Amino acid sequence: MKIAVFTGASSGMGKEFVLQLTPKIEVDEIWLIARREKNLQEVAALVDVPCRIFALDLTDPASFVTYENALKEASPNVTYLINCSGYGKFGAVEEIPLAESLGMIDLNCKALVAMTELTLPYMQRGAKIAQLDSLSSFQPVPYITTYGATKAFVLSYSRALNAELKKRGIHVMAICPGWVKTDFFQRAESKSEKTITYFNVLYEAKDVIKTAVKDLLKGKKDVSVHGAQIRFQVFLVKILPHSLVMRIWLKQQKKL
Repeated sequence: MKIAVFTGASSGMGKEFVLQLTPKIEVDEIWLIARREKNLQEVAALVDVPCRIFALDLTDPASFVTYENALKEASPNVTYLINCSGYGKFGAVEEIPLAESLGMIDLNCKALVAMTELTLPYMQRGAKIAQLDSLSSFQPVPYITTYGATKAFVLSYSRALNAELKKRGIHVMAICPGWVKTDFFQRAESKSEKTITYFNVLYEAKDVIKTAVKDLLKGKKDVSVHGAQIRFQVFLVKILPHSLVMRIWLKQQKKL
């Protein structure tokens, strides 16, 4: 049985990935993973492929046992793994509760690694893995400090894994968008005061994922970046000193 697995599938970029990728691939079943079962059921109703729903909190280690047992029982051929679970918090380090900082590490890094490495034994030549990353992965980002650091981990992990898995014929790609209009901001921003006030450009999720799906299916890139302006920004942060990049960012956000 060929399957595709999507985490963070209940909303935002994960939901958009389900809707755009599923019609372009041949699988017998898709597995949808997120915390909110009702939302997952609504997503499942929008696609023409049989869905298996897992209402799991990937910050809870018990969720990996549930997933691993499901893989052992079904023994599927996982042709696509799309990791979109993650969240961020904006604010000064001392203002963000430690539980939130550790939660970002647990979901953005540990859960992504767990889902990837539990799935790999069930992937064959030609399989593909997409890891939802961020423009923040290319540079240190004050006031998004821990979130940015988790995304730097995702970029490094994904690119190295792609090189390592070439001999198995498995392609790994990190997706590094800029600002995207999703409910990400509802959890990221403080309820009392906005930390991030300057956004150079806000993209639609459907456009970012359209580029990501195209790049994933072609199978040539290990990093997908949507938008000419964001690609130029990535180029600049690679050649400019990070001290200057951070100073520009702080000035934009009126934090100097």
